[in-house]
Amino acid sequence: MTLPPENVQDYPRPPRLEPVPYPIRIILGDEIVADTSGALRVLETHHAPTYYLPPGDVLADLREASGRSVCEWKGAARYFDVIAGRETAPRAAWCYTRPTRRFKALSGYLAFYANAMDGCFVDGERATPQPGAFYGGWVTPNLTGIPKGAPGTEHW
Repeated sequence: MTLPPENVQDYPRPPRLEPVPYPIRIILGDEIVADTSGALRVLETHHAPTYYLPPGDVLADLREASGRSVCEWKGAARYFDVIAGRETAPRAAWCYTRPTRRFKALSGYLAFYANAMDGCFVDGERATPQPGAFYGGWVTPNLTGIPKGAPGTEHW
C-alpha cells in the first residue's frame, strides 16, 4: 500500500481542503465514471476524506437530481444522478457551485458516494463508504480511528 497512515481523529475542525497527490478512479457497471490526478479532498475530524474531482475528468453523464443540502462549512450542494453506460446511480454525486470563500476551490468539482458506485479507488486502493447514509467520505485501508456515521456516532 502506498497511502500513508492517517487517523481520522487527527483531522482538523474546521475542515481543511487540500490537493490529492494520488490518482482517483471511479467505476460504475463496466464504465469509468471518472479518472483524475487533479482531485481535492476535505479532511474533517472523525470523517473519512471526501474526494472532489474536476468536472473535466468526469466521463459519465450527470443529470440534475432533486434535493439540496447545506454544509455549515462549504455552503449549498446540488445533487446529480450518475449515468454510465446502461447503469444509473440516482443522486450519487454532488457539487458546490458557489461554495463559501474558504472552499472556493471546490466550485464545480464533483464528489461521489462510494456506496452508489461499483468501485472507488485512491492510488489503486479500493475505498469503502463512510458509515451511515448521510456522509460521503471514502474509507481507505490506511485510515485508523473511528469515522462518524454508524449508529451512535452521527452527532459527534
